[in-house]
Amino acid sequence: MIKDLTNGSVPKLLLMFAAPLFVSNALQAIYNIVDMVVVGQFIGGNGMSAVATGGNILSILNFVVMGFAGAGQIIIAKSVGEKDMESVKDTIGTMFTLLLTAAIVMSVACYFIRDWLLNLVNTPQEAYQYTMDYTIVCMLGLIFIYGYNIVSAIMRGMGDSKRPFMFVAIASVLNIILDILFVAVFQMEVIGAALATVIGQAVSFLFALVYFYKHKESFGFDFKLSSFIPRKLTIQKLCALGIPMAIQSAAITISMTVVAAWVNSFGVVASACAGVLNKLNMLVGILSMSLTTAAGSMVGQNLGAKKFDRVPKILLWASGSTFAIVLVYIAVLITFPEAVVGLFTSDEAILASVSIIILPSVVNAFGAVTRTFGFAIINGSGNSKLNLLVAIIDGMIARISLAYIMGWKLEMGPQGFWLGDAIAGFMPFVIGGCFFLSNRWKKLED
Repeated sequence: MIKDLTNGSVPKLLLMFAAPLFVSNALQAIYNIVDMVVVGQFIGGNGMSAVATGGNILSILNFVVMGFAGAGQIIIAKSVGEKDMESVKDTIGTMFTLLLTAAIVMSVACYFIRDWLLNLVNTPQEAYQYTMDYTIVCMLGLIFIYGYNIVSAIMRGMGDSKRPFMFVAIASVLNIILDILFVAVFQMEVIGAALATVIGQAVSFLFALVYFYKHKESFGFDFKLSSFIPRKLTIQKLCALGIPMAIQSAAITISMTVVAAWVNSFGVVASACAGVLNKLNMLVGILSMSLTTAAGSMVGQNLGAKKFDRVPKILLWASGSTFAIVLVYIAVLITFPEAVVGLFTSDEAILASVSIIILPSVVNAFGAVTRTFGFAIINGSGNSKLNLLVAIIDGMIARISLAYIMGWKLEMGPQGFWLGDAIAGFMPFVIGGCFFLSNRWKKLED
């Protein structure tokens, strides 16, 4: 089950590893987009606002797993490169215990503060009950999201991106079918859309877990209860890298939620437009994230094997591939803006406002190219201090301040908020680029 990423053609290994990641992430994006499309067509602007706002809240709850699963993936990749399978075993067991416990605690805690969360993000009153319904159902499925991310991180750290693709494909197909069935046929409104998402994620996680258990020998993990006892040294490694990565994820998510709250104050149409923009940005994000994840694992293994000369090639091919595909996306968006947004809704008020989301989406797309380079070298090297720096500068200072200046001070409204957020997305490249030029990435973090 372990794939060696330290030998062979860099572009071939990168693209072969990234392709299943891209397709699996694309499928995840598709079923998120299907939520928006089905709700937009059968419920309208209030439903779209609910899915957009509820999705922002759910993103906040995911920051722990995004940070610690990403950290676990990098630790496993470096351990594989160093041929240290005992470290791999300890990392797997500790990740399962810590993250699944965190999922349960967060689900319960957030259920009791659900009204506070909705008010915090300025949920429009017209969409309040829809948003509440969507958020509660998704909270109940948080453990499945965490579980799937754990298993996927383990497999990707070992160089296997094909199996995670298979599992998310199951979730995507099931989600699309249930979306149409629950919302269009059974008329369950946004509760149906949320249930479709949670059921799809649950089935995906269970398939992944069963597969992992059946092939436990290949992964070097025996599934004995003693193996799930968190190891002190492993906790220290996970926390050293995972906490900054989680803070980074949380900071970006929180800043985006602040921006969303400002947008929501302009009403349902602006909130619904934000939902469409988020889905468009997600399309670019999955491309960048797929190549970043693949490049990060490759960088991690090659640093573990001390093959430093391969790292610049990995970064060049990853960012170059992202740029080539982003150009196609931008061309389609600029040429056919009404047709693209029309896929989500036929609401005339939303279609009349389509122009305000084009420029922010284009700027975000170019930023995604640079983030591929920046995050691949930062995450692949396991540099926790830089992750924390990115979290502070990109996640909080730049995003909120730029969005505030452009949206409120320059009186650009929602478009200004989105532009400020998009411009801040270039910060990881600035930080990662300086780190790369310093050559400090050649010194492994313990």
